[in-house]
Amino acid sequence: MKLLFIDDEQTFLKYLAKRLVLDGFTVKTTFSGEEGVEAAAKEDFDVAVVDLQMPGIDGIEVQKRLKDLQPMLPCIVLTGHGSVENALESGKYNAFKFLSKPVDMDTLIKTINAAYDHRIKQEQSSSRPEGFQTGTKKEGAVARLYGKFRKLYGVEK
Repeated sequence: MKLLFIDDEQTFLKYLAKRLVLDGFTVKTTFSGEEGVEAAAKEDFDVAVVDLQMPGIDGIEVQKRLKDLQPMLPCIVLTGHGSVENALESGKYNAFKFLSKPVDMDTLIKTINAAYDHRIKQEQSSSRPEGFQTGTKKEGAVARLYGKFRKLYGVEK
């Protein structure tokens, strides 16, 4: 799974990235909102983890721009300055989840996996023709093959 991390706290971000790479993720780190948006304009990501408070463009603006570039990209918002208002504002721009720093690694990994699963379900439902039903004889050969690959590569639980 390919992750985009956007946070201005470089030491924190480097630690998270190293930990996630050890857990099998591919991680692109950027240290500002502008850098994160540039990265998303050049390559596709499965999940983004965005800090809310950053110099320059903040996490809410980053989410807006990421949504324009990659409409299906789920954003997990991390912040040390959490508030209900910020969480609600982030939710308007498809924030998958709002987590406070310091974040527990197990919680972060579970949230990343849940965001990815949610994205896959959204993509499948938006790409199905009308009348398509999963798990029935109406399911096409390509869809069945896709399901087998998901199981083979451990994407499905």
